[in-house]
Amino acid sequence: MRCIVSILLILVLASCNQQKETTPVHTVNWEKRRIAPNTLDNLFTGSTYLSVYSEVYQVTENRTYHLTVTVSMRNISSKDSVYISSAKYYNTEGHLIRTYLDNPIFIAPLETVEIVINEGDKEGGTGGNFIFEWGSPVAQNEPHFEAIMISTTGQQGLSFTTQGIKR
Repeated sequence: MRCIVSILLILVLASCNQQKETTPVHTVNWEKRRIAPNTLDNLFTGSTYLSVYSEVYQVTENRTYHLTVTVSMRNISSKDSVYISSAKYYNTEGHLIRTYLDNPIFIAPLETVEIVINEGDKEGGTGGNFIFEWGSPVAQNEPHFEAIMISTTGQQGLSFTTQGIKR
């Protein structure tokens, strides 16, 4: 009995030292979503701003708490696809960090496409943001953009959301 308890204790302690996963849950294959740029020629177009936080202040401005960011690009139409021509990620100072799309993509009716920014990626800082350029065949069919920020450490958890606003 003592041996079994010792083995269980060793297994529990060993599992505490495992590294956190730093890859996204799944990656989007942007090539499969790719469309020809001229597809956007006859669409209603718009631009949306979305704030995201890869870290937030904790206790003082000298200490931050790191977050995983999930950016959801949602097509709320049940009939028509929407098209995203640009998804650019900027940091707190307004400098471009990365561009997620080299070519326009489609999002099928009622589909959601996500971008995941890993918890260890602090480039966006406390005031990161996205600018999305998009198109739709119908003026009332704007895509919906939102972000979910989350982190759990020990028994502490933090999560909140932000919503995109049309520019």
